Amino acid sequence: MNDNEPLRDEYVETDSSDTTEDVVSLRQKLEAAEQQAHSYMTNWQRAQADLENYKRRAQMERREATDLAHSTLVSRLLAALDDLDRAFARPPSEMRKASWAEGARMSYDKLKSALEAEGIKPIDSIGQPFDPRYHQAIMRQPGEEGIVLEEVQKGYTLNDRVIRPSMVVVGTQEVPEDDNEEYTQ
Repeated sequence: MNDNEPLRDEYVETDSSDTTEDVVSLRQKLEAAEQQAHSYMTNWQRAQADLENYKRRAQMERREATDLAHSTLVSRLLAALDDLDRAFARPPSEMRKASWAEGARMSYDKLKSALEAEGIKPIDSIGQPFDPRYHQAIMRQPGEEGIVLEEVQKGYTLNDRVIRPSMVVVGTQEVPEDDNEEYTQ
């Protein structure tokens, strides 16, 4: 071949069946690669979801452990708070006049405020319908049926979770002795 000669198009005869087989083979390889890519993507998405679920679960477990530690400490403090409640509910007359009693009262109020700031709230019981989630019935007395008549020990919640139920006296409508005989006959 000479550089001065014009280039001639040479017709190369190719077998059309070879080309068709090559195209079919390439398409099969492409489909296999797409399926593998889809499989990899699906597995990656599952792994990503598993990681997110793990993070959420670990955070929830940490929060529960912290709440448990708080509730243990608070339940110990509540006994002291109950004692102070009883002391200041009916103080002797000489204690009312003492300046140290006023200081103790201020400390008591500060303790209550600190507990409330941490999410501890007293359960309102008297006059409310009896609710076994918040109340522990220790006695029944004549009165309005199913209503809390008296609170023997105050109950508390920590972030809307009961850490100590209120011990209460619940009203019951008792049948008078005369009517009671009719039911036994």
